[in-house]
Amino acid sequence: MVYDLIVIGTGPGGYVCAIRAAQLGLKVAVVEKRKTFGGTCLNVGCIPSKALLAASEKFAEADHALAGFGVIVDKPRLDLKGMLKHKDETVAANVNGVAFLFKKNKIETFIGTGLIKKAGDVEVTGEDGSKQVLQTKNIVIATGSEVTPLPGLAIDEKQIVSSTGALELGKVPGKLVVVGGGIIGLELGSVWRRLGADVLVVEFLDHILGTMDGEVARQFQRMLEKQGFEFLLGHKVLKAEKSGAGLKVTIAPAEGGNEIIRDADIVLVAVGRRPFIEGLGLEAAGVATERGRVVIDDHFATNVPGIYAIGDVVRGPMLAHKAEDEGIAVAEILAGQHGHVNYEVIPSVVYTMPEIASVGATEEELKAKGIAYNIGKFPFTANGRARANRQTEGFVKILADATSDRVLGAHIVGAGAGEAIAELCVLMEFGGAAEDLARTCHAHPTLSEAIREAALAVGKRAIHI
Repeated sequence: MVYDLIVIGTGPGGYVCAIRAAQLGLKVAVVEKRKTFGGTCLNVGCIPSKALLAASEKFAEADHALAGFGVIVDKPRLDLKGMLKHKDETVAANVNGVAFLFKKNKIETFIGTGLIKKAGDVEVTGEDGSKQVLQTKNIVIATGSEVTPLPGLAIDEKQIVSSTGALELGKVPGKLVVVGGGIIGLELGSVWRRLGADVLVVEFLDHILGTMDGEVARQFQRMLEKQGFEFLLGHKVLKAEKSGAGLKVTIAPAEGGNEIIRDADIVLVAVGRRPFIEGLGLEAAGVATERGRVVIDDHFATNVPGIYAIGDVVRGPMLAHKAEDEGIAVAEILAGQHGHVNYEVIPSVVYTMPEIASVGATEEELKAKGIAYNIGKFPFTANGRARANRQTEGFVKILADATSDRVLGAHIVGAGAGEAIAELCVLMEFGGAAEDLARTCHAHPTLSEAIREAALAVGKRAIHI
């Protein structure tokens, strides 16, 4: 059997690539090292974390928010085992769904570790050590990423945990130290803060959320502080040592200075992820890499004919939906079509409460490029539906080119922001202007009216502020 395509890795990029290629008539196989499909995202990342975020938000709502609606309940009791069961059931439904889609699309599956022997040959080593070589016309590397380790913090997934261990804690920690103020740290910190943990976030930079819009990051930090988060910005964690049943965490200013010792029950290492390319045989196969990432051209091709790469192992943001778009694009290219990805319209979402959603440029990026822009902002405090929902934290911010009015970036902080950002993505995909959005009728009363008002505000004609 010679396949048209073998995809190594079945995360969002890999499984979507395989399915699209099969839809286009290619004979496809996938190689997956886990016993279940879906990669990090479905097994120990996006999906289980969102299940716990949703469950913990309901717990927090019952504990703090229902009385404001005139709903009086006894103080809720946490069934952590039940919450984790919900998470596991969610994961199972998703990974089983991918397995079903593979069967539906007649995609052959091989469980084991993939090694590229050369262009056209993939060796699969099973759990029992058995080996088989598969032949193919094309290979797509979609092996995703892994947790970036931090010197001085040896992850044991019990007391010093990665995101994987943070999804499996047997009890709510009294004190949780989160190392890293990015999306993963803030999301998982939110889960355990809602359930009763004291959460300290230690961030090396002088702000949270990395390259997100500065105004968004500053305001969001204040919202988290109101929820009980504590932040040490411009600091780094040097080490964590066992002390009785807990840990002593040594923290120092990033620029040097006096050390701080803080107690912790759990330390979550969330300083980012790095491409997973170990053991693929890339060097022997002649595949070029740079700073740990596979080098590709505009058509996802490596320097070796017949070998392609997508997702976290290549340039660009490490986002599941970015990998999916790349998977579809490369499948279409292999089938003789013209797949492409618009990297200017890749949204990013922080699934806390309130949520943050962004697409396109930040103010800082526009200023750095010397692009003149206009800003339209609208707060949810002035939105009728948000008041009715008692979800008035946050705002919508739209950045439009000062000359053409084309929307260059959009940022939403608020309940449901992750869903709402899609409207801005569609607008930007079609090169739309703020005026186009401002002229589009939105149902009343809805949270989406705040988006229209922000578009109106670009032209200094918002109605409700």
